[in-house]
Amino acid sequence: MGSSRLPGKVLEPIAGLPMLTHVVRRVQRAALVDEVIVATSATPEDDPIAEWARDCDALLFRGSLHDVLDRVYQAARTQLADVVVRVTADCPLLDPGLIDRTIRALQGALLPQDEVVGRRLAPISHLPVSALPFDFAANRLPPPWKRTYPIGLDVEVCTFDALEYAWENADLPHEREHVMPYLYQREGVANAVLLHAEEDYGRLRWTVDTEEDLRFVRAVFSRLGPSAGFSWREVLKLVQAEPQLQAINARVPHKSVFDVDERRA
Repeated sequence: MGSSRLPGKVLEPIAGLPMLTHVVRRVQRAALVDEVIVATSATPEDDPIAEWARDCDALLFRGSLHDVLDRVYQAARTQLADVVVRVTADCPLLDPGLIDRTIRALQGALLPQDEVVGRRLAPISHLPVSALPFDFAANRLPPPWKRTYPIGLDVEVCTFDALEYAWENADLPHEREHVMPYLYQREGVANAVLLHAEEDYGRLRWTVDTEEDLRFVRAVFSRLGPSAGFSWREVLKLVQAEPQLQAINARVPHKSVFDVDERRA
């Protein structure tokens, strides 16, 4: 709830439903996802998210405000997860099929355009080495890598062992706040793969971090409807047909993975 650029954004209404409801419903449609956990902070300002979770009968975990790596790790640990999918609550246009594709990439099902971006130099934890070919998969990474999916479709997937290793060893502020940078920025830590779209759509912005972003997403839902069933390709077709939609938030700067909350103690 304490977003620096748009406070309370995760519960802002879109097509009659809180943004967080859209996010959870879309993740639940992913065929390979077994359970969805909303991981928020234990601070009083996030009490409305806990109330939302009670009303929706959603799984909720509350933890550290700024050490989001610890929050995600503890949430996954409570559910005995063996593979962890991380998405953020400001992406109501997330695509269930793309979530599944990222999970399959972790399992070794790659497409020709996908890119192996890291090789593990040694076992990553004291636990048994995973039988999966990769420790980490994502459909976007910061520079020097190239993003080809629109901003707002971001999916990160890792084994629990890899997440635990990051939790034990990550010591830079941005590694704790952004959860998984340790796995792809530290050389030799993880077998990592980056998924690419068949064309470069990385300039498109479909996330919600400002009022302009919120207006854009509301315009998309007003045309495609409140259902969680439409795909990212339908959104792409819409913005290509109506370029004035993408102009709504085209000038909004995107945050860097190295940005950390100035309020962090």
